[in-house]
Amino acid sequence: MATFHFELVSPEKIAFSGEVDQVDIPGAEGDFGVFAGHAPLISLLRPGIVTVYSDGGQHSQIVVLGGLAEVGPNGLTLLADVATSLQDVDRAELKKQIADMEERTKDMEGSELDREITRLDHFKALDDHLEGTAMH
Repeated sequence: MATFHFELVSPEKIAFSGEVDQVDIPGAEGDFGVFAGHAPLISLLRPGIVTVYSDGGQHSQIVVLGGLAEVGPNGLTLLADVATSLQDVDRAELKKQIADMEERTKDMEGSELDREITRLDHFKALDDHLEGTAMH
């Protein structure tokens, strides 16, 4: 299988850099996969899990909390607001963040409320996924 270069960068660190077979991404408009030779594209990221496949099938998972994906001639770059390995996610902090978001929505209205509810739904879906992953 053809490989391509992938970098996942957050403000704190380079979370991943290397040659990969495939990357599955939580895009703002829906999940999508990138393989070698993918057409150029730019997409916003939603909170979710990036799955990186390399070495003929091995995979790793990284939690992102938003950002930007760019596919270009040099490969794939994700600029994430936050990037944490699945094993290092602080579930208590995530639940606190969800509770804080729920509290903030009480005083919002209109399009601001719509945006925050959408983001809150993404965080809740991520928490649900992590709950399912923790049980396996």
